[in-house]
This record gives sequence, structure tokens and C-alpha cells, in this order.
Amino acid sequence: MDPETLARIPTSPGVYIMKDKRGRVIYVGKAKDLRTRVRAYFRPSGDERAFVVEGHLARLIGDIDTVVVNNEKEALLLENNLIKEHQPRFNVKLVDDKNYIVLRIDRKKTFPRVEVGRRIADDGARYFGPYHSATSARETLRLINRHFQLRTCTDHVLANRVRPCILHQIKRCPAPCVLPIEPAAYGEQVEDVALFLGGKKDELLPRLRQRMKEAALEERYERAGQVRDQIYAVEKTLTQQTVVTTELADQDVLGLYRHDDVVEIVVLFMRQGKLIGRRAFQLRDQEVPDPDVLRDFIRGYYDLGTFIPDEVLLPFEIDDREVIAEWLADKIGHRVHVLVPQRGAKVKLMELADKNAQASAASRKGQGGDALAALEKLQQRLGLARMPRRIECYDIAHIQGVATVASMVVFVDGQPAPSEYRTFKVKTAANDDFASMYEVLSRRLRRARAALEGTEADPDTTRWAEPDLLVVDGGKGQLSTALAALRDVGWPTSGEHAFDVIALAKERTDTAGSDHPDRVFVKNAKDPLQLRPSTTELFLLARLRDEAHRFANQFHRKLRKKRTLRSALEDVPGVGPKRKRELLRHFGSLKKIKAASLEDIAKAPGMNRAAAEAIKRFFGETTP
Repeated sequence: MDPETLARIPTSPGVYIMKDKRGRVIYVGKAKDLRTRVRAYFRPSGDERAFVVEGHLARLIGDIDTVVVNNEKEALLLENNLIKEHQPRFNVKLVDDKNYIVLRIDRKKTFPRVEVGRRIADDGARYFGPYHSATSARETLRLINRHFQLRTCTDHVLANRVRPCILHQIKRCPAPCVLPIEPAAYGEQVEDVALFLGGKKDELLPRLRQRMKEAALEERYERAGQVRDQIYAVEKTLTQQTVVTTELADQDVLGLYRHDDVVEIVVLFMRQGKLIGRRAFQLRDQEVPDPDVLRDFIRGYYDLGTFIPDEVLLPFEIDDREVIAEWLADKIGHRVHVLVPQRGAKVKLMELADKNAQASAASRKGQGGDALAALEKLQQRLGLARMPRRIECYDIAHIQGVATVASMVVFVDGQPAPSEYRTFKVKTAANDDFASMYEVLSRRLRRARAALEGTEADPDTTRWAEPDLLVVDGGKGQLSTALAALRDVGWPTSGEHAFDVIALAKERTDTAGSDHPDRVFVKNAKDPLQLRPSTTELFLLARLRDEAHRFANQFHRKLRKKRTLRSALEDVPGVGPKRKRELLRHFGSLKKIKAASLEDIAKAPGMNRAAAEAIKRFFGETTP
């Protein structure tokens, strides 16, 4: 973007509108200072969002428009309207999935009823819910109609009916349509229903018990029996709700889980300390950071006519949290707290929401072509010759050259294939990572070549099938080592069995304090590729590398433990290799051998008293 154009952007609060070269809006954002915010997109390391990485932004952006407003709240409202109008590619977009159900009581009417709705309006009525399914809402209505006498007919029927309906005959409606019902008595039933829907058992039950007692004293036993049934229904229904916290405020708890560029957000509905339901949203192609995803989600979610609670709990800090709280307060008419819990019961609620988000994401796993789509993106971004259906990744593990090992992990169609994992003990230059990598790859490629040529002694030739992509953990040096191993083994560089080789360098901070993100080194390229953060291709490679690192360290620890056991017994005079193996097999660990009595050691397989005395004497001298 032209520096002069950037310099002309005002420093006022407002909204910026990014357009591509065809004039289509691709992103809308708000800022307290428009010039500072927009400049950040074109400054190296100025913005961590994926689509502003140097080079990618310049390719997309054709123009930027700005709109100046008076304050941040106005900017938020304008941003919201523009996003709904243009549906930009990089903004979070939510649509009403029509699964949101609330129950409504309009108390301005003389004889209110419980109505079902899908949107909450600023009309003075009381709303209850949300209900995650029509089934749960119908069950609640059934309980109300059975145990609380409120009308169910429409206003039109109420005004035009001339005789009571069957609900009055079965004692489920007082028939205010035709009978002289006292509005105050009917209002008591309305208040009971409101308390019931609000889950306020501690307020409702004392009211009902007092009413039952009064009816019994007045010898109105039929009425007392009706109230008794109400008490039983309330206790049974509200006790079944999961009590999670002692908070009496209505809360929405937002949990977030990310896998590649797919974000799962779950909203837990806490009403009067009880968990009454949840909603889950899956947001795809989210290449923006998690705080931006969450902020845009909140804006879109509560703009759908969703019930706004007293508190909204977030898993981490977001920009404009206070502005969003003011916006929600204006929508609902009372103060709304948007919080990021740091301690206490609310933190446990956040953990529960995050677990639900992860479980929801897991339940969707495997739906659609997510894995293949990730592989296609990886192939396109790295310019691979073929689809990387089989990827192998290698890592070296040791401590100052001791017990040097390597791991080979395999991903097939984007998923781990543990049965094809392999480990290697490095036999030559154990304290040289490059030489170790060269040795391991040479051994692996020679076996693979022998398998292809039919000279491999191992009948399971599939275990040495060539990969589509070979990944080594490291930088340019490790890539050169891998390519040298391919060349020296004589592996074909073209044709059916040729494959790509890359090196993946982990994110780091140098001594000068500069940040270096994950980089990919490819053949015949001077500079590494910097994959955009939060993209599916980077997550796939990072997951592959982390799995190779975990598997190598696991094998390394196993060897070190074994080496420690063996080396301790090797110094015992009179105990040879066979007796060492028998002792470890019999006792299970060196610690148990040291703790065993002389008689127990002498009775072990292959042992005698003289050898047992030598072991006890040795450990008595060398163990403090």
C-alpha cells in the first residue's frame, strides 16, 4: 500500500473496509485510531493475523476505505452492520440455525400465557431459556400445562370464545375466556411459572408450601392436593438440573477449541447456577487469531436475537471487551458483565466449557473431507509434486551424545499411523545431529529400495514403502543432510518413486530478541517459506513434528533407563550377563533388587548364595 495513502488515513475512531482488486469487501475492522491500526497491516511483524503476512496481503488488497465515527461504540455498531451487509471473507459469519428456542410471558396482558419464540425482542416481556431443542421446550410446556393453570389459547380465541374448552374440564385452565377469574389470583400462577422457568426453586417452593398449608386449614383439600402435586413436580424437575455453581446470576460460558483452521465454540447456558443446555458452532477457514475469532463470534451471536444473560464468561482476553459489554447492556436494558475469570468457581466453568468445545470438535471429526483438504492446501502451499498422502517425519534425541536415537512417525491421509512408526539406535557419530540424521535416513532408504527391488529379507514390504513427503526436524543443514542421503543411496529424483523432502524449523527467538516463526526449507530455494499462522497446513506439519519429537524422546528415555539398570549390575563381581537378565526379569527393577534380602536374592533363578552375597556386599558399599 502506498505510504502516502496510509498517511492520509485519519487518526479518529472508525471502521476500515479492505477490498480486493475486484472491489469486493474481504475484511471489515474497527479501531480507536484508524491510521495506527491500518499501518500495522503493512509493517513487518505488525499484525499476527494470517492474511496480513507480508506478500499475501499485497496480493489480495486493492483498496482500503475508512469511515470515521465519534467513539468506539459507534464503530462497533457500524462494523457489525457492514459485516452483515458484505459478508467479508475473513470475518466470522454466523447464521441463525433456527435451533434457538425461548419461552415468553407477556406480563402486560391481563391473562398472560407461555408462548414459544425464536427471537428476543425489546417488548417488556419476560423470556426464559434458551432451549437447545424443540423436545426440551415441549416437555417444559407440558409440565406447566399439567401443574400450573395458565391458558394456552391465542389472544384471538381468548377474546371470542363463548364457552370453556376441554382444558378447563380436566382442571388445567381456569377459563379466563368466559369465567370471572380474579386477575390477582391468576397473576400468582403467572409468577409461579416465571419462578419455575427461571429455576428459582428456593423461592417457589416456600410459596407453594404456604399455599398448600392455607388451603388445608381452610379445608379446601382438593386445592391443597393440586398444590401438593405442583410441589412434587417442581422438586422432581428442578432437582434433575445439573447444579454447577452457587452463582445466582444468569451466565453464558464460552469455550473454544481449535484444530488447524477449524474453530469449535460452545456456549454453556447457566441459569441460576444450573446448567440447562448448550449450543455448539463450528467455524471453518479461520486464519485469524483466537481472540479475533471470539470477538467476532460474540458480535454475531448476540446480534441474532439471542438471550443476553447477566454475565458472559470468556476463556481469554479480547479487544474491546468493555465496549462489547456496553453494547450488550444497550441491547438488553441492564448492565452486562463480560469477564475473563482468573480464579474460583468461574474458572472451573471455563474449564467445563473448553472440555465441551473439545468434545464437540471430536464428535465432528471425520465428517467431510477435512483431512484431504488439509493435504491439498499443503501440496499447493509447498509446491509439492504429488499429494502427500503418506508423510514421514524424522527427529533425533540424545543427551550430550548419550543413547542417541531417532524416530520415524508416519501420517497417512493426515492422520497418525502408529503401527508404521519406527525407532533407530544411532550406531556411528552419536554426538553429531547431522551425521546421525544421515545414518538413519540412509538405513531407512536402503531398506525401502531393497523392498522395491524385491531383495528385502523382511516379507512385510509395506513397512518400507516410499513416502510422498519426507520431513526432517531442523533447518537448512538438516535438509542438505537428507538430500545427501537420498543421493548417496541412489534414490530416484524423478519418476514414479521420487518424493519431496522438506525441513521444518521450529519457531524461536534469537539472542537479539527477534522472533522467527515456523519456517519450511525446500529444495533449490535460498530462503525458507513462512507458513501463515493458524492455517491448516502449518498445524498439520507442527502436529507431525511434535509427534516425531514425542516418539523419539519416549524411546530415548526407555534406553537411558535400561542403560542405568544394566550399568549398575555390570559392576557386580561374579554376576554375568545371564544372571543380570534373570535378576531383572525376576525382581523387575534395580530398586527392588537393592531392597531384597540375601535369602530372596539367593532363591532367584540362576543365583546361589555366594553370588547373592556379592550383590548385597556391592550395593552395601556403593549405595549410601
